[in-house]
Amino acid sequence: MKKYILTVLIFASSLVLFAQDDAKAKGILDEVSKKTKAYTSIKADFTITNQPADKNKKADTQNGSLLLKGDKYKLQIKGQEVISDNKKIWTYLKDANEVQINDVDPKADDALNPSKIFTLYEKGYKYKYSKEDVLDTKPVHVIDLFPANPDKAKFHTAKLFVDKTDKRIVSVKMMMKDGSTVTYAIKTFDVNQPVVDTFFTFDKKAHPGVEEIDLTDGK
Repeated sequence: MKKYILTVLIFASSLVLFAQDDAKAKGILDEVSKKTKAYTSIKADFTITNQPADKNKKADTQNGSLLLKGDKYKLQIKGQEVISDNKKIWTYLKDANEVQINDVDPKADDALNPSKIFTLYEKGYKYKYSKEDVLDTKPVHVIDLFPANPDKAKFHTAKLFVDKTDKRIVSVKMMMKDGSTVTYAIKTFDVNQPVVDTFFTFDKKAHPGVEEIDLTDGK
């Protein structure tokens, strides 16, 4: 009986600690969200590193840049540009001089979309405070994210690294179900620069001879 009571007490204590960690994580993420949404625009340079499950294989790292204005974005990574005005998405493949046009899908999985890196945690995830750490000489909070619907997610855990001073996400590390990891690391961060809305639509005139593939419902 004593052993049973001790087990129950330990379990109850762990639940209390988990709840406290949840509250701490929520407080930090609320601060991040409030600060991020106050920016009129965000411009960031980043790297994406894909580490295969086989650690003997070399990781692949690519550079990219991102411009955000509300729900509009322009993403540039190796060989392609992805532009969205929050109604349509243009994916331009440079080598093929081809652009694919899609409608924005509000139900799409945002987990691997770099344009959602600063707001990934806002819907569809549970979170738990992990620890304090240092990343590239910066003190950070580490918060673990868990998909609310794990069967539909491509990863089982994501670690958010939040700058303790600036209250912004500086890195996201995703542990994929196949054993690989995908890490987004923010290298530069600039905010509140004036950006016209036309920047978030594809300029066909600037790409002579481009082939358009219209996959929208209204094509």
